[in-house]
Amino acid sequence: MAQEQNRKDDSVKNFIELVKKSRRGKLKIYIGMSAGVGKTYRMLQEAHALLKNGIDIQIGYIETHNRAETHALLAGVPFIGRRKIFYKGKELEEMDLQGILNRHPEVLIVDELAHSNMEGSKNGKRWQDVRDILEAGISVITAVNIQHLESLNEEIESITGIAITERVPDKVLELADEIVNIDLTADELISRLKEGKIYDKAKVATALQNFFRNEKILQLREIALKEVAHHLERKINVEVPKQIKLRPEKFLACISSNAETAKIVIRKTARLASYYRSPWIVLYVQSSSESLDRIKLDKQRHLINNFKLATELGAELIKIKNDAITKTIMQVAEEKEVTTICIGKPHLNLWQVILRTAIFNELLTKIAATETDLVILS
Repeated sequence: MAQEQNRKDDSVKNFIELVKKSRRGKLKIYIGMSAGVGKTYRMLQEAHALLKNGIDIQIGYIETHNRAETHALLAGVPFIGRRKIFYKGKELEEMDLQGILNRHPEVLIVDELAHSNMEGSKNGKRWQDVRDILEAGISVITAVNIQHLESLNEEIESITGIAITERVPDKVLELADEIVNIDLTADELISRLKEGKIYDKAKVATALQNFFRNEKILQLREIALKEVAHHLERKINVEVPKQIKLRPEKFLACISSNAETAKIVIRKTARLASYYRSPWIVLYVQSSSESLDRIKLDKQRHLINNFKLATELGAELIKIKNDAITKTIMQVAEEKEVTTICIGKPHLNLWQVILRTAIFNELLTKIAATETDLVILS
């Protein structure tokens, strides 16, 4: 009787979730490889097109950066006034989340998705504001540069040499109903910069020497194109019926207390999971040599930070105390029906442990028998 009631409760909860999803606003994201490709311009063009078709659209937040062509498109598009905040003696402005929810337009334009809100705001990040707006049934058109995507942070920082502090979790892109890449060739982007269409003339020479270099732009362009292509692939996999049911992918990232390598393994596995729109797990097997009373405080702190990163990126976190590291990995992979095991490159202690144990052959045999892939991440 109790089981029957539980089934009924689950059925009701599932139906409520379906109703909520149907009421949720639609999310469209314009994504670009860098500033100046024309994301804000395209959003405003779309706003004018929607207005002509009788859609109740408002601007929640826009940043034209005083670009003349973009600024001209503001004319005729209604907006919801920003909220004024006094911070350290200065008057600053933020998007008015409550004002937007009260006004409740059909569609809202929200620029600079990765923006961090001022202290005292309901949410710490603008993407969290957008989530609240969507849940209220308001559709959102927004924009973000590829370098702000959390799992790409280190890769893009190595290309540009610039630390990106404002980041958006990958799960936000997974909420999107549509992602549009605003693409320009490197030559087109550099021409726009030289013409003063991105920054003031005084900043052009410095920009050309730093961020806006041909080889950097090409790499960023490739990353942006791949991201949008993978979103389309995920959308097809979800929405297009398949005659043959494919084995669902599931990734297992194995980390140790080596902070930098663990972070790379987590981020790269997050990318793989994102591409396949699949669940993933981060596994930390704590041997007796890595017990809290034996490893230094800074290592403990880095380990906790990596656990937090894994959770923020959407992983299921598993921590197990066991000296039989390889055997534990095998057991978790089998229990969780993992399709791909991801580990760090060979200099890792984890790898050395595996090579030194007789269980390594058993691991390979098990992988072959279950058609599980082993990925070594550099």
